[in-house]
Amino acid sequence: MIDRYTTPEMRKIWSEQNKFQTWLDVELAVCKAWTQLGKIPKKALNKILKKASFSIKRIDQIEKVTDHDMIAFLTAVAEKVGPDSRFIHMGLTSTDVVDSSLGLLLKQSIDIIQDDLKTIIKTLKKQAKANKNTVMVGRSHGIHAEPTTFALKLALYMEEMKRNLERINRAKEAVCVCKLSGAVGTYSNLDPRVETIASKVLGLNSTKIATQTLQRDRHAELMATLAIIAGTIEKISVEIRGLQRTEIDEVEEPFKKGQKGSSAMPHKKNPISCERLTGMARMVRANAMVAFENIALWHERDISHSSTERMALPDSIMLIDYMLKKMNNILDRLVIKKKHMLRNLDLTGGLIYSQRLLLALVGKGLTREKAYKIVQRNAMQAKDTEQRFVDIVASDPEVSSLLSFDELHEVFNTDYYLRNVKVIYKRLGI
Repeated sequence: MIDRYTTPEMRKIWSEQNKFQTWLDVELAVCKAWTQLGKIPKKALNKILKKASFSIKRIDQIEKVTDHDMIAFLTAVAEKVGPDSRFIHMGLTSTDVVDSSLGLLLKQSIDIIQDDLKTIIKTLKKQAKANKNTVMVGRSHGIHAEPTTFALKLALYMEEMKRNLERINRAKEAVCVCKLSGAVGTYSNLDPRVETIASKVLGLNSTKIATQTLQRDRHAELMATLAIIAGTIEKISVEIRGLQRTEIDEVEEPFKKGQKGSSAMPHKKNPISCERLTGMARMVRANAMVAFENIALWHERDISHSSTERMALPDSIMLIDYMLKKMNNILDRLVIKKKHMLRNLDLTGGLIYSQRLLLALVGKGLTREKAYKIVQRNAMQAKDTEQRFVDIVASDPEVSSLLSFDELHEVFNTDYYLRNVKVIYKRLGI
């Protein structure tokens, strides 16, 4: 099912063809290193580089007998190369190739994720610019609080995506590593320089120390980062879903021509894409737990991490690629209902200005406790009677004796609440 939500680029990276190709890339890089160190004749290297190839069909045939994918791969390559194949895999153990290959696959994948993040950051910035003056009510605990702007929501997500980009950059350094240190990490049949040279050939970092495996705290860092990215996407999705509710109706995710919302109710426009992304975020978080479990292995190596990693890593990466692209499309084409936002801003009849009234009374000499009681009493009366808050407080002698007509009505000025938003925009470069 995950193929349905996988882009062609990611499918190609995590295909069997590309997996074996990266195995071959590692083997050839090692051969080049050995040649540079004088252990493989240049003539033999040239033949290896020219002839080395594989057939997945042939690998599968051999593996049915050997029950070992690396041996099957090496045998298939050897059949193509001939006698000079004796130099291939010299001094290596299977995990040297598999873990270094994984570094290549992750590098190719993370390159795409980085581009996805840069794209969605640009989209969020564009939408934040376009909605600088889109005033709406802010909510805390789901209850109307004070005025804000829709742009501030978008800018908040933009900054979080920037942090996600920083996180993925760090995780990339941790996992895009070439490990070529032999059966227990002691370079027993390898020259440590082979690892250094091959790493440069492959464009990967080299590790300072390992066992038979590259340590899985690295991959856990990547998976944790993917889970955080998924959390950000879910955060945006949940907000859009909440604002799309009929009772609020301030935004709508894109609804294309010919799309149907319900098999039973033709009027429905459901936030199905955001709901899908919310569900996918749960899968990515669950896979991160698998990565944490893979950190502790027996002694210098066991393969308890291998089977789970083969599913959890590519699945999470492919999901995040899809999720970022899907969310970018939603944000780029999001229907923003400014009139509805203004309507909802006044839904409480002015109760959202209670804090400024409180401070205005304190500014006139009342204690905070006294001012709070006055404002709360009037606010509850306005709420219960559904009268406008300004009319209620204007008729309260305790308020009118302290605040003039003009001072009172200035309390209910929305611009006051947004006067420092430009400072935030300046910080963010919007």
